Amino acid sequence: MSKSVYEEIMSLREALTTYNYEYYVLDAPTISDFEFDQKLKRLEALESQNPEYFDPDSPTQRVGGAVTKNFETVVHSHRMYSLDNSYSREDLLEWEARMQRILGDVKLEYVCELKYDGASISLTYHDGKLFKAVTRGDGFQGDDVTANVRTIRSVPLVLKGNYPNTFDIRGEIVLPILGFNKMNEALIEIGEAPYANPRNTASGSLKLQDSAEVAKRPLDCLLYFIIGADLPFNTQFEALQAARNWGFKVPREAKLVQDMQAVFDYIDYWDVHRHDLPYETDGVVVKVNSFSHQQELGYTAKSPRWAMAYKFKSEQAESVLESISYQVGRTGAITPVANLQPVLLAGTTVKRASLHNADQMSKLDVRLGDTVFVEKGGEIIPKITGVNMSKRTSGSTPLVFIDNCPECDSELVRNEGEAQHFCPNYLGCPPQIIGRIQHFISRKAMDIEGLGGETVALLYENGLVENYADLYDLQVSQLLPLERMAQKSSENLINGLQQSVNVPFERVLYALGIRYVGETVAKKLARHYKNIDVLAQQTEENLIEVDEIGIRIAQSVVSFFQKQENRILIERLKNAGLQFEILSDETHFVSDRLAGKTIVISGVFTMYSREELKNLIEAHSGRVGSSISAKTHYLVAGENMGPSKLEKAKKLNIPILTEGAFAEMIKN
Repeated sequence: MSKSVYEEIMSLREALTTYNYEYYVLDAPTISDFEFDQKLKRLEALESQNPEYFDPDSPTQRVGGAVTKNFETVVHSHRMYSLDNSYSREDLLEWEARMQRILGDVKLEYVCELKYDGASISLTYHDGKLFKAVTRGDGFQGDDVTANVRTIRSVPLVLKGNYPNTFDIRGEIVLPILGFNKMNEALIEIGEAPYANPRNTASGSLKLQDSAEVAKRPLDCLLYFIIGADLPFNTQFEALQAARNWGFKVPREAKLVQDMQAVFDYIDYWDVHRHDLPYETDGVVVKVNSFSHQQELGYTAKSPRWAMAYKFKSEQAESVLESISYQVGRTGAITPVANLQPVLLAGTTVKRASLHNADQMSKLDVRLGDTVFVEKGGEIIPKITGVNMSKRTSGSTPLVFIDNCPECDSELVRNEGEAQHFCPNYLGCPPQIIGRIQHFISRKAMDIEGLGGETVALLYENGLVENYADLYDLQVSQLLPLERMAQKSSENLINGLQQSVNVPFERVLYALGIRYVGETVAKKLARHYKNIDVLAQQTEENLIEVDEIGIRIAQSVVSFFQKQENRILIERLKNAGLQFEILSDETHFVSDRLAGKTIVISGVFTMYSREELKNLIEAHSGRVGSSISAKTHYLVAGENMGPSKLEKAKKLNIPILTEGAFAEMIKN
């Protein structure tokens, strides 16, 4: 190994770590995303070619890949206490008086910090490197989620500057509101129920078994308290500044103040401006600044005496429930919506609030004419949180979920294990038909220029289309009589349809609107099976062998292709010229060495990332399996793979390859 290659690896790691810090911690990038990606790819290539220089703390290792079946319980080296809550200025003044009775007549300084609504985490660092990440648990012990936390890019794997040899730093794993909304948009696209709120989603993300899945989520980590022996500072505010210098993301909103009036001013300011932040906050944490004062004040059985959380009042309003309407989605899912007397809430007028499903309606026991409490769930989506029973009128009766579709009057069904009711009239329910066509033409699907959602509804209402295949039979002369359709706009629409035949197979597959098949799943299936005819012939058992395809997706895909009407639509779309196979120049095949072979990947690897291994298998015509079965031909095993998977492979006599042996298999 030449010294220059090693030096380039080290130089790239140092530079990328700096760029990563500037982007994710300082929010002040100094290079473009393209330049960063090019440097990262160069480092990945060098590390792959020179595995002896593998470093788990390299910037290339942020993508995850470790699989954790059972999260080990770890005892905290320092207990994680909860905070006492206050809800008024009087509470804070009483707290200050209690402390001064213990400390005597001393001048107290305070550090005010925003209380971020996330999942509490304790990070342990040894010799400047992340050693362990543990959830709060019961305060005495929590779950080791180190593999998942390592994928969060604002968590430094290696520190900079002068830091103690060993210490813990506490904070919150949060999901920014923008990222949360994007995740929900993706779920809604595939007909799934959205996540309830960012906090629960962040907390649930830490317990996902596959760290590669965690890496896909836009999690962030905000730090606010250091604990350890012989710390090189004397106050909380100095500690925050030091942590920031070491590379931690410490919120800049923290402020050192000299008296309780300044605390009140801080609270008043952020009670209004918290809605401008990218994260959810539910209050302010006030801490005594001096560590010596903190030590003297000590702890109660549950909480530190030197800190207090002031909780903001939820943005809540009262309104009257006037009626319930039911919306029908493109998958047939029925969503009840509360129609309210208009009320001002968090700066916007709210007239409607989702009730989600029949179970939620029953749980709230909400009735027509009730005065209800409305909040903005996650500060974004209006929701009903309860009923003001003191204002309920006599004679009100519980709401009963509808039995028939509000659009086509078909009798609703509710599948076992699902919270939502569905309209089964797949072919005759107008909102489902219009919704499927609108999904088909959407930007991430066929992206047909000149055709929007309103125009789709107009075409359907005028009897010109009843499904998305009908779009390709349209003519300019049919469009001209329609409202808002002039010669030019009609020609643009037809031209957009003609150009859409060049859209690649994976997007066409997504456009078909198969339930649970979003962008990512469509891409997986398209690249795995290569064309629609092969995919249509697969059984549920075959489909779940594909990486990341679960039983629910498999059942939905099989059900879709079993419907004769869907097969007819696909034939019509084929005749229109749409792409239903991956073209040869899209496949990037290297060889057919693994043709007909199903290969499962498990564990942590050093030569390749998991994604690189998957790409190599597919490039050599193989299939990537997600679980061991009698149809598995090889298991590529890395470190820390699950013992049950290894045992099953041995029991079925499946050849087990190291990544080195796999590399030899596909060599030349």
